[in-house]
Amino acid sequence: MTTPFRVLVSDALPESGLAPLKAAKNIQFDIKTDLTPAQLIDAIPAYEALIVRSSTQVTADVIRAGARLRVVARAGVGVDNIDTDAATQAGVIVVNAPTGNTLAAAEHTIAMLMALARSIPQADAHVRSGQWKRNQFVGVEVRDKVLGCVGLGRVAQEVVQRAQGLGMRVVGYDPYVTPDYAAQRGVTLADLDTLLTQADFVTIHVPLTPQTRNVLNQERLAHMKRGARLLNVARGGIVDEAALVEAIQRGHLAGAALDVFEHEPLPPDSPLRQSDRIILTPHLGASTVEAQEKVAEDVALQVLDVLNDRPARYAVNAPIIPPRDLEYLVPYIDLAERMGRFLKQFGAQGMGDVEMTVQGALANFELAYLNAAAIKGLLSDVAEVRVNLVNAQLVAERRGLNLIEIRKHQSDAPYEDTLTLSAQSGMQRWTVRGTIVQGEPHIVSINGLWVDIPAAGHLLLTGHQDRPGIIGRVGTALGQADINISFMHVGRHAPRTEAIMVLGTDEPAPSALLAEMQHWDDIVWLRAITL
Repeated sequence: MTTPFRVLVSDALPESGLAPLKAAKNIQFDIKTDLTPAQLIDAIPAYEALIVRSSTQVTADVIRAGARLRVVARAGVGVDNIDTDAATQAGVIVVNAPTGNTLAAAEHTIAMLMALARSIPQADAHVRSGQWKRNQFVGVEVRDKVLGCVGLGRVAQEVVQRAQGLGMRVVGYDPYVTPDYAAQRGVTLADLDTLLTQADFVTIHVPLTPQTRNVLNQERLAHMKRGARLLNVARGGIVDEAALVEAIQRGHLAGAALDVFEHEPLPPDSPLRQSDRIILTPHLGASTVEAQEKVAEDVALQVLDVLNDRPARYAVNAPIIPPRDLEYLVPYIDLAERMGRFLKQFGAQGMGDVEMTVQGALANFELAYLNAAAIKGLLSDVAEVRVNLVNAQLVAERRGLNLIEIRKHQSDAPYEDTLTLSAQSGMQRWTVRGTIVQGEPHIVSINGLWVDIPAAGHLLLTGHQDRPGIIGRVGTALGQADINISFMHVGRHAPRTEAIMVLGTDEPAPSALLAEMQHWDDIVWLRAITL
């Protein structure tokens, strides 16, 4: 019986979202929350996967301790609590759930906007204290006000739709968005400083990066329209918190609503607590029943994908490919790895440059997954670390292997799409070409000779001069060794010239028999390959 994969869930997640793990027959998962850093390091060597939210800190030490670790999954968007560089070096895939809490974060942003416009939390506290001074809480309407949206990603787009439904006009800043893209969504693009001078409300929807850290500093806050209000339901650290308090206290800004902070939980002595014009919530943007279930389910499914050698949909440290494209590419990813393993066993050792030629419609797709799969196959059982999509290029560079990508949009073969790997090893050049036939990986050419064989199982290949009796002699020898032949294919340029024979066998041929056959006069070369 196959040993199940072990998954550690170290932060609280709804059990309904973990249903895919429960249903998987090859998964055993444990829920251990509130582990100390030392306890996590002690526990992680036993697991292939780790699922976290925002509490668990997945440090480089945790990654190093996870000798079996293959994937770290963040049930949410940000991965600030995961050392992705260390994970990439170790070949550990980091995945997140960027869409599961989109609606929850957008709705919380709108809720904060309305609470800020009408001072709802302050008014609630006022009434609960036994007071009734209504004139202290005169608000503003949001209709016809300008919403400045810093960042126009998934959450921002949902916020924009809802704000427009409230009658707001939207100005957006996003250096990665075209004016046409913004115009289609009813957003006027502007540079950041212009946005700040025009907006009555500014909402932030960008990740925390070195470029965005404290992007709204004292100088930029001073550029904001007098009496404007600021919202941040994205990431702490983007707003200079001390400068924000100062801008509100001196009356330049009317108020702010923050769900995220530079240090969480918010320290008791934070200056943000000093102003009653700042609304504070404890990182609730994704805290809805629906969002928590969705992000947990999203990462659970991706963990299953990674552990079962399928591409993850939202790999943070790997290229993101549209699901429709990925569905088309999956068989070719498998083919590329098998061809890499074939080429290595065929004789391509000590390789420097390896050419990967993609022909046909396949050449129109993003090929990062195919590149990584080919490298994984070429370096399988050679590299001392696990090779996968996230570290394939790093491992290849360290071993002096350079994969050269060649695209040809027209195929010169009787197949719509083909993949060819070619490498020079000493004076010999080794080439293998493959394609997908009825959903299965096939090898269709070896060193320029056409064949058609499944790229799977035990293969015995001979290079020989085509003449009567050779095929029968090989078959007889295998029969005498009780080796059953499942298929045979012969490729040649012409009768009695160079030929190649490929036999599929149910069991690997004994090494003693292979050594004997290698010395037959008619055999130029012989290879036993397992895929």
